[in-house]
Amino acid sequence: MSELSLLPTPSFLSKVWARTDKAALAIVLILLALTAFDPVQAGDSFAFLIQQVVHVAPFLLASIFIAAYASASGADNLIAKAFSGRQMQMIVAAALMGGLSPFCSCGVIPLIAALLGMGVPLAPVMAFWLASPVMDPTMFILTAGTLGTEFAMVKTMAAIGIGLLGGFSIHILMRRGLFSNPLRDGVGNGGCGAASVRSNKPVAWAFWHDEARRKKFGVSSVQNLLFLGKWLALAFLLESLMLAYMPDGFIRSIAGDAGILTILGATLVGIPAYLNGYAALPLVGGLIDQGMAPGAGLAFLVGGGVTSIPAAIAVFALARLPVFVAYVTIAIFGAALSGILFQAYLGY
Repeated sequence: MSELSLLPTPSFLSKVWARTDKAALAIVLILLALTAFDPVQAGDSFAFLIQQVVHVAPFLLASIFIAAYASASGADNLIAKAFSGRQMQMIVAAALMGGLSPFCSCGVIPLIAALLGMGVPLAPVMAFWLASPVMDPTMFILTAGTLGTEFAMVKTMAAIGIGLLGGFSIHILMRRGLFSNPLRDGVGNGGCGAASVRSNKPVAWAFWHDEARRKKFGVSSVQNLLFLGKWLALAFLLESLMLAYMPDGFIRSIAGDAGILTILGATLVGIPAYLNGYAALPLVGGLIDQGMAPGAGLAFLVGGGVTSIPAAIAVFALARLPVFVAYVTIAIFGAALSGILFQAYLGY
């Protein structure tokens, strides 16, 4: 047997990489690097991580309960009711549901495909599509815990507002003959989000009487705990490094003023730099503490949530190019506008 045959093949390495937990790997590698090159900071960063996790634990556990309850009870079936009636009413309802619904991230794209495949007009679907990545009950609780209740309320209003902006903008453009066929060829419905629209089963609010639903609640709780826990841990670790190594006043010098260009820049930076909705919260909190304008922080969170590279790739794979361009354009404009309005509200 050749020695070369004993080496791992590229296909094997790609499979291993695909199954690797990127957040957990990043945490381990960062701590190992700190231990090797700056052991004092390694201890400080780990202590900071533990301190922040303890601080946010009540909010984390509450968010996990809400998400697991929605999954076990079938409350996500209520989303179907947002897409019935007159189109103007549908847009408003869809924006509200998008900004408040507990849908999992994996369900958004197949849900959109299902709605469009069922003949739901693009305008209300776009309203939900734009609002959904920005805010949900889990995100609201964690935002309140890391950035304050006022910021969480403003971010919720921004989510609903960007949904309304997108829905009514698409409605106007559709009346002029645009977006008659939004889906790419071969895209159909399916997936975890789509199933709830097709079945529209009643919600079992007292789900604990059903063994299968109790099991689903437990599985969902563990999955959410692992998912949220690892991303928040990575975020707090990165925040500790930012606070330790970033020069004093650096953020204030480049994003401290409340000008329109600063807020627009934060919106655009969110496209490549947005890591994860939950991980971004403490990072933005640290930046604001170092002098970043709150409006720029809001624009980063809103714009990054909607137009981050993973989200943009999913939209591009699902929708035709004109719909994709409209999605990104409305998202950037809406995020920047929300930041500008928030800054004006604060009186800067």
